[in-house]
Amino acid sequence: MKKLTRSFYYQDGISLAKALLGKVLVHKTQHGIIRGIITETEAYMGVTDKASHAYNGLRSRRTETMYHKGGTAYVYLIYGMYCCMNVVANHIDIPEAVLIRGLIPYDETSRGIMKALHPVQKESALSDGPGKLCLAMEIDCSLDDADLCAAGSDIYIADTNIKISEDQILSGPRIHIDYAQEAKDFPWRFLIQPSFLTCMHS
Repeated sequence: MKKLTRSFYYQDGISLAKALLGKVLVHKTQHGIIRGIITETEAYMGVTDKASHAYNGLRSRRTETMYHKGGTAYVYLIYGMYCCMNVVANHIDIPEAVLIRGLIPYDETSRGIMKALHPVQKESALSDGPGKLCLAMEIDCSLDDADLCAAGSDIYIADTNIKISEDQILSGPRIHIDYAQEAKDFPWRFLIQPSFLTCMHS
């Protein structure tokens, strides 16, 4: 698998959210290398998006990472206990980002490590949410601002021979953002069609 280069991330958040489907999130840990195929994403479109942490140009200690160059990891804590993994899109000072909402193990080795890190009764619940996948991939806030394109980085995203076409992508409103007024209805959540996902599992 080949690590995605910086130019891949230099696109708007919506385009990147779609383009990341089928790519593989890789994390080198003390337990081994964990790989997960990205199956669900959400786009957050910066200063004009009421659901975005950077809405109205907000810059804080938490959100500063969103203003960095595309291909940077934006990892933050929710509910005081779960981490969320995001990928910064676009160029410096354009604070758009993509939340990785779901993934599946790329191989049996990854599946075994993920199950050990995040024991669940049903495998479907292993990494089907942003907090769950961070547990399964051993991603925490120490990885905030990590450069996904840097040589020798422990966390990055790789390309594969999995190609996702537009007709294999479903879209709908983003989840758990009722505070965002009209923005809560924007169809900026993207996921791989269940039928195609079944083929990937088999």
